[in-house]
Amino acid sequence: MSDHAKPEEVTKVQLSSNELDEHTKKLEKRKALKNTLTGYAIISPWLIGFIVLILGPMIVSLYLSFTNYDLLSSPDWIGIQNYMNVLTSDPRFRTSLEVTFIFVFVSVPLKLIFALLLAMLFNTGRKGTGLFTTIYYIPSIIGGSVAIAVVWRQLFGRNGAINEFVQSLGFVGTNWIGNPDTALSVLIILVVWQFGSPLIIFLAGLRQIPQELYEAASVDGANSFVRFWKITLPMLTPVIFFNLVMQTIGGFMTFTQAYLITNGGPMDSTLFYALYLYEVAFEYLRMGYASAMAWILLVVIGIITVILFQTSKYWVYYESEGGR
Repeated sequence: MSDHAKPEEVTKVQLSSNELDEHTKKLEKRKALKNTLTGYAIISPWLIGFIVLILGPMIVSLYLSFTNYDLLSSPDWIGIQNYMNVLTSDPRFRTSLEVTFIFVFVSVPLKLIFALLLAMLFNTGRKGTGLFTTIYYIPSIIGGSVAIAVVWRQLFGRNGAINEFVQSLGFVGTNWIGNPDTALSVLIILVVWQFGSPLIIFLAGLRQIPQELYEAASVDGANSFVRFWKITLPMLTPVIFFNLVMQTIGGFMTFTQAYLITNGGPMDSTLFYALYLYEVAFEYLRMGYASAMAWILLVVIGIITVILFQTSKYWVYYESEGGR
């Protein structure tokens, strides 16, 4: 455009530029909308499943927890009475909660310790470690099956292989499952045996630790214990924390092993919370009461998880944040 262009021509050029900008903005909005709709279309199977199978039942369960409902008649609104009964006048609720806490606080650390030890052993790079990792992962896949539960019940029964081995050493065997003092230990051993999942995660974490740190420590004269305490453990704390949270949550929801092996007995010594909830819901048909128990469990798990996250800042090392 020349310096002597007419004002009308300048105005037309400006209008054309503004129209072009508006057109470009419209195209960008349409493109963004298209990308958004494409994204929702891709995740729609999961989203529909989440709404129908998780969010919807949770909302219904929350409503039922304030009602008296037995599956055979319409729900009768009773307010917080179910929660009051659970917390104040149900001794089996307190027993199940105590059993579950003992189970979680014993089984989870043992499982993580065994998984970490084997992960360090398999991280040496020797031949066959991949095969052994697969073998040790198998119990985590089949450990919750009916067949394994039946086998475990036979092993620890009065005439099982464990008693035969104990008797061969000159000791008197016992009915491990039928004894209130040992029944919970049998289930703990079964769950600890299923350490394949944390093993795989630990192994992946160990392989992310820079080898230069170990080489520098070796040059400084650090032995294996010092290298583990000063390098491996701090660098692995995010992975330990992840495994700790996931296994703790899973431990509170343990059901299959107790249901198939001991059915909560003897004398409620293996009455896990999830098992008692199942009995209340499907044996006694007290769905409203069971729903209240489910939400109390959710709150308990939430409190434990928050405590773990709050305490993690004192012992979890994040390299990107420069330490603890």
